[in-house]
Amino acid sequence: MSETEVLPPAALPGAGKTVGVLALQGGVAEHARMLESLGAHVVLVKSAEQLANLDALVLPGGESSTIDRLTRIFGLRQPLIETISGGLPTLGTCAGLIMLSTVIDDPAPGQQSLGVLDVSVGRNAFGSQVDSAQVHLPWLTPSGEEVVIDTAFIRAPIVTRAGEGVQVVAHHEGKIVGVRAGNIIGISFHPEVTGDTTVHEELLSLIR
Repeated sequence: MSETEVLPPAALPGAGKTVGVLALQGGVAEHARMLESLGAHVVLVKSAEQLANLDALVLPGGESSTIDRLTRIFGLRQPLIETISGGLPTLGTCAGLIMLSTVIDDPAPGQQSLGVLDVSVGRNAFGSQVDSAQVHLPWLTPSGEEVVIDTAFIRAPIVTRAGEGVQVVAHHEGKIVGVRAGNIIGISFHPEVTGDTTVHEELLSLIR
């Protein structure tokens, strides 16, 4: 959806849809604002009970080891695994991608992932916070069309291995930074920071 296009509320891609944003740590507000701008009702998920009636879920960026620890403290780890494995459309951005992965190449001490997306990831592959950059990134849509999205890389991870059934949909500097597999989209970057709705609209399109 272009920035100049104004749709009536009922015609917005998120109209009538309830999307959860895991709200333990990280870039929660940016995702919530973007989803609300697309017409979705947003639930800030802090308990397992809040997963019950969602149409889709976003795992935001932040500090992946902290989010991992908090999911276990709040009793969310196993419910998240079961809900996402059960087919709930899910987007993981940056730390969220790390959370979704089956293997973290360089985990923090004791760090775990949810193991629901068959990829290996390396943390902070594009440098520290001071190396953050805004990028125009080619993105392969589900229809096979390539579009360019405006996004930001902030202490971004990379995908070092994509398993069978995982489609690679974006590269940056020769490295894999976007994948999709069934109900899951995993990205290294932050379109919610720049306001580009392409990936979030794709998430909403997965809702049946």
